[in-house]
Amino acid sequence: MIHHKDIHEYLADFEDIPGTRVYTAARARKGYHLNQFAMSLMKPENRERWKADERAYLDEWPMSEEQKQAVLDRDYNRLLDLGGNIYFMAKVFSTDGLSFVQAVSTMTGMSVEDYQAMMNAGGRSPEGQRSIKGAY
Repeated sequence: MIHHKDIHEYLADFEDIPGTRVYTAARARKGYHLNQFAMSLMKPENRERWKADERAYLDEWPMSEEQKQAVLDRDYNRLLDLGGNIYFMAKVFSTDGLSFVQAVSTMTGMSVEDYQAMMNAGGRSPEGQRSIKGAY
């Protein structure tokens, strides 16, 4: 007999990938306003308002305090946990004048140079990185 996982079991498996946050529908719902805030930075007038007073600009959005603080801290890993999509968060770091590589390297604890070298060499090995629970 074939065992079919229910949708909740299936989605729970996505939370078991070390260092990876799969952008599920639940994350999208959680991060809706966070991502809308980030997308608002595509407009020059919004970027100017943001740069003038980040906190005041964030307070215009119905985001959780935790989401707002993570934005202010530029804690991109935390923002992904809180429903942020990296492509939307890119609007924040590009407004800060950072490239994708510069911003993403902050998420790894590596220098930009070390991160680039690792990626140019093919990225991280998946060995020992397949399961948080150690099931693999």
